[in-house]
Amino acid sequence: MNIICDDEQMVNEMTNYVEVIAPEKKNIVQFYDSHIPLLEYYNVEKQLKQSFGKHVNIPSSKGAYLVIEHTEALHVVDVNSGNNITTGAAVNKEHALKVNKMAATEIARQLRLRDMGGIIVIDFIDMPNSDHRRDLYEHLKEEMKRDKARHKILPPSKFGLIQITRQRNRPEKQIDTKEENPNKDGEIVAPIVIVERMGETLRNILQKEKGKIYLHVHPFVEAYLTKGIKSIQMKWFIKYKKWVTIVPRDSFKYLEYKIYNAKKEELIEFSN
Repeated sequence: MNIICDDEQMVNEMTNYVEVIAPEKKNIVQFYDSHIPLLEYYNVEKQLKQSFGKHVNIPSSKGAYLVIEHTEALHVVDVNSGNNITTGAAVNKEHALKVNKMAATEIARQLRLRDMGGIIVIDFIDMPNSDHRRDLYEHLKEEMKRDKARHKILPPSKFGLIQITRQRNRPEKQIDTKEENPNKDGEIVAPIVIVERMGETLRNILQKEKGKIYLHVHPFVEAYLTKGIKSIQMKWFIKYKKWVTIVPRDSFKYLEYKIYNAKKEELIEFSN
């Protein structure tokens, strides 16, 4: 296990502290020094958006997912099999139970992660077999034992719905996973114009800056700028006689970009 931090002063303080309480482990504290922000490098922001979004993939389910909706009165969780259910009635019944149990495990995790309180209604994949419904109910109760919040789970209704009442320990955690619509006024600057502006901005900067230059852009834009042998990035290199390192940023809006020098000082910012 390592402790990774992007604040050099804090790294020194933690190293000194660990050296006092456990000298043999002082090397576990590491300084992170990169142009890609720490949380983005380790995909923390991506995982947060995936975990707190309306659609949540069910691990190891090969395509099944949850749809989580919030209303004033309750929370609704819909379990979708995607393309997961295979042909054959007997196989479908067993597979529906398997997917539902995986969904129950993920739902229990989501309730703890988001600290969802009040009434939660879960619509699982239909299971006509009463033994399967009972099995799912027991599995969900077992998964919910990890939850320290007070809760109560009602048996499946005749419509296959399971209701949970859960006491919230703190304000419900919600993270906005949507981005601003760049087309809100009906028109946006054409991408080719944005690329031309980038080129002109880089030309002005490269005349002054002697060290390395880093261009931070949305991942889609990064793919466009670096695609192929005759990429725009390569054309800039031929034109300006200096290489520009392009860094994909998951947290950026589509037409946003920033330019930094080797000291991580921001030279220009532009978004549209």
